[in-house]
Amino acid sequence: MSADGPAGRPASPPGPLEPWPDTVRWQPISRDLIWVELIRLGIGLAVALVVLGTAWALSGHWLLGAAVAVALLLSAWRVATIVRAVRAWGYAERADDLLVRHGLLVRRLSIVPYSRMQFVDVSAGPLERAFDLATVQLHTAAAASDARVPGLRPAEASRLRDRLTALGEDRAEGL
Repeated sequence: MSADGPAGRPASPPGPLEPWPDTVRWQPISRDLIWVELIRLGIGLAVALVVLGTAWALSGHWLLGAAVAVALLLSAWRVATIVRAVRAWGYAERADDLLVRHGLLVRRLSIVPYSRMQFVDVSAGPLERAFDLATVQLHTAAAASDARVPGLRPAEASRLRDRLTALGEDRAEGL
């Protein structure tokens, strides 16, 4: 039996961003985060358009009108990517570590050993609370290895916080 992929080509081994596709159960985040991100984008765009539009109206310089058009085009592009970006987020709990993946253009996979965690934060801003969401942030000794999981329901965020804290304490005792 051959392990051929599509079109009869040999199947390629998993890449570094998908190291355990058969053994890891990825958990998605809530799709309501899409609305939170769209509202954030809308607020930022509204502020930028007011500032640019006022400056354009007062000066009449064509470059400010072009900046308004560029802001609208970039915002349209960002709207299209927000849905895919939210769907790219996922996390998986394993025996010794937590995996967090995200990113579209630049994909990122963070592996945080429970024994390296110093503390776990749960936060929810006004928009997140309006959509019944929270973010779990893991902090380690190395700032670059911190990981966050946004778009969780409060009950799941609390469960994950408690589990990670308990596992971190258990693993730290063994050091």
